[in-house]
Amino acid sequence: MIKKVNKIIASSFIVILMLSGSFLRAQQSDTLELTLEDALKIAMSESLSVQVADKEIEKSGYSKKVSYSALFPNIDFSANYQRTIKKQVMVMSMGGTNQKISVGSDNTYNLGFTATMPIVNVALWKSLNISAKSVELAVEQARQSRQDLINQIETAFYTVLLAKDSYNVYCENYQNAKDNYEVTKSRYESGRVAKYDMIRAEVNMQNAEPNMYDAHNSMILALWQLKALMGIDLDMNISCKGSLDDYLYKLNQQEIDNVADVEKNSQIRQLNIQSDILEQSYKAKVAQFYPSIGASFSYTWLAMANDFKFAKYSWNPYSVAGLSITIPIFSGGERYYGLKETRVQREQLNLQRENARRSLVVAAKQNVNSMQTALKQYNAAVSTVEGAQTGFDIAKKRYEVGSGTVLDMNDAGLALLQAKLNVKNSIYQYLVARSALDLTLGNNINEK
Repeated sequence: MIKKVNKIIASSFIVILMLSGSFLRAQQSDTLELTLEDALKIAMSESLSVQVADKEIEKSGYSKKVSYSALFPNIDFSANYQRTIKKQVMVMSMGGTNQKISVGSDNTYNLGFTATMPIVNVALWKSLNISAKSVELAVEQARQSRQDLINQIETAFYTVLLAKDSYNVYCENYQNAKDNYEVTKSRYESGRVAKYDMIRAEVNMQNAEPNMYDAHNSMILALWQLKALMGIDLDMNISCKGSLDDYLYKLNQQEIDNVADVEKNSQIRQLNIQSDILEQSYKAKVAQFYPSIGASFSYTWLAMANDFKFAKYSWNPYSVAGLSITIPIFSGGERYYGLKETRVQREQLNLQRENARRSLVVAAKQNVNSMQTALKQYNAAVSTVEGAQTGFDIAKKRYEVGSGTVLDMNDAGLALLQAKLNVKNSIYQYLVARSALDLTLGNNINEK
């Protein structure tokens, strides 16, 4: 009986292990593992900011078509009914007496079609160029939205990797502190070290534990930020592949020499397009001084009666076609001062463009300087890690053989921890500065 119970318990334990393994595998399969390229592709299709920018392009396209519709005939249908309350009276002298004759009918119906079309309108033609430039401006604004999003996704992705690498470093530090505590405890129980050493080792282990939890929490927060930028469900489980060490090859790339060339920056491009719009606007206002010619045509049916017997109405059609010319003479200075205003706007925009160009050049130089500083920090930190690792190994061996103290080992462990964190942080700083530089120079998106 006991054997059967043991056999049942063993079988149940195996089933539980299998179910637990299946559950863990299911959890892992539900986690979406992303590379930086995957995150960027998803963001380009799911991000709300990109969708808003695309809608702006679509809206500008419709606005352009609205402007071009002014070149085509404008056809309208109208219907009018008038009820005469008191008819007009005409007085005629006949045979020395005045006779009054009422003119008109009680009911008057007027319906028909009218068509108008501009033939010569220079101001209208110039304004069409403004509509085309407005579409170009919307496209460039959408490009800027994508560039900004790429920079934000790259920074958020690198932040996740930094948090993950820091978490691994803190876990390694905690494991070292735990191993040291186990060694110290064993030596204390054998009477080879004082209780003070065991207490210090235990405190050092306990101090390492909160840092590990903080790093894990930072990783979760960074993942939430990345998901929000990508435009995906915040409850979706995702993880970022690799570590910051996978991007060390970017630290070896040659620096960009000409950081003063910011003409591909979206802000400069938008200012250039706005300058073109002002130029076209100026030409359109000059064209307001020119005469304009328009054509019109109307076809109307007219019926007049004193009753409401529609079937007996006589509908009399008539049509009119004509040309009209408009010559602007005086408008109180509206057109003249409008030109003055546009000239001032162009001068103002030129100043804004020069100021923006200078600010971008300064930003690019700052980014390059940050990259160079991060690279120096990385090289120094790598050398420090090698020395700190050697010092920690020596301190550990000395303590194990009884020639070192627990304080020496704790100091060596802290130095190793800080050196490893400095390596990760220097890689992160370089990558973030590089992404910001690409955004400033307008190089972080492929031109179509």
